[in-house]
Amino acid sequence: MRFIVKRDEFLKALLIAGRAVNSKSSAVPVLANLKFLLTDEGLFITGSNYELTIQTKIPYTINDVEVIRNAEEGGTLIDCKIITNMARKIDSEEISLEVIDSTIALISGGKIKYNLNCIKVEEYPDIDLEPNGTGIKLSRLDFSALVSQTAFAASIKEQRPILTAMHLEANEGYLTATTTDSARMAKKSIPVADELNFAANVPAKMMVEIDHLLESSENIDVTFSDKKALFAFDNTVVATRLVAGEYPNTKNIVPRVTNYVLEVNANDLAKAIDRVNILSIDRENVVDLFMDENTVEVSAKSTQVGSASEKIDTFKFEGAPLQISFNSEFVLSAIRALECEDVTFLFVGEMKPFVVKNAEDDSVIQIVTPVRTY
Repeated sequence: MRFIVKRDEFLKALLIAGRAVNSKSSAVPVLANLKFLLTDEGLFITGSNYELTIQTKIPYTINDVEVIRNAEEGGTLIDCKIITNMARKIDSEEISLEVIDSTIALISGGKIKYNLNCIKVEEYPDIDLEPNGTGIKLSRLDFSALVSQTAFAASIKEQRPILTAMHLEANEGYLTATTTDSARMAKKSIPVADELNFAANVPAKMMVEIDHLLESSENIDVTFSDKKALFAFDNTVVATRLVAGEYPNTKNIVPRVTNYVLEVNANDLAKAIDRVNILSIDRENVVDLFMDENTVEVSAKSTQVGSASEKIDTFKFEGAPLQISFNSEFVLSAIRALECEDVTFLFVGEMKPFVVKNAEDDSVIQIVTPVRTY
């Protein structure tokens, strides 16, 4: 294999594929390497840790500009960290790579030359990146909305793996993303074709990773099979294993009847929570919210340090006086995800899960479970 490639495009591809290479020691040492395969279509660079696989392609030309030249087809495996650091530090517009006798990669650019040990491409595991299964095309904006408005509520603990997933379900003309860590829930729906019908549990952290890669893409093609999900956009394909198991039934979590309603400016409330939260040291980010027709007050206290309280000037509250305690980070995350000027809280009672929503957008809903403080 031999080629000369534009340095910027090469480094960009290395960084994309390298996201799938686990920096920690892998149970499969060969996966510390990136797979390079040059064909008549371009240079394919693949990284994997088995849970996640990313393959990106550098075509021979981009917008009629030659990117790869002096090419001879072939393949090799090269340590991900080393070649990425090389590409970062080479001070040249182009990088040359040539494989000698399947074991040595000659890499050069500008005045620097490297002789790097490499591995035969056949040593790399066979990873299926074919889009077999149920497919759906999403705009980047829709995909990013699904992720940004729900992924944060998934669990980061591995004790219950199913709760680390984002549950994606399509039926009756909507695709709904749901996440929960059992103390809160986030749900977002977007319209899709009526005939689509599927359900899949995709690792939430993988959805976030893919969203980060979608910067310049307009659309993304998603394919679900029994054990994996495949995401294709621009010149990149991402495959991730699905989380096994049955996702908890969250359909009945949203209360049908509420007894208290608070409408308030999202920014005013978020800043008040953030300020009083400084003193929630003893109670792990727990703050109190008192509401009646004349007052909305956010407070926190610490037996070690003291207490803090702040009143909100502009609001609308309906119902009997109510005091409720909650994890401030959960509520702040919910407010941020709604991305609206005014936020509505719907309460059933002081110890019942409550709703945080944008009154003008029913497509997204957040649920937070209160904290008992007595």
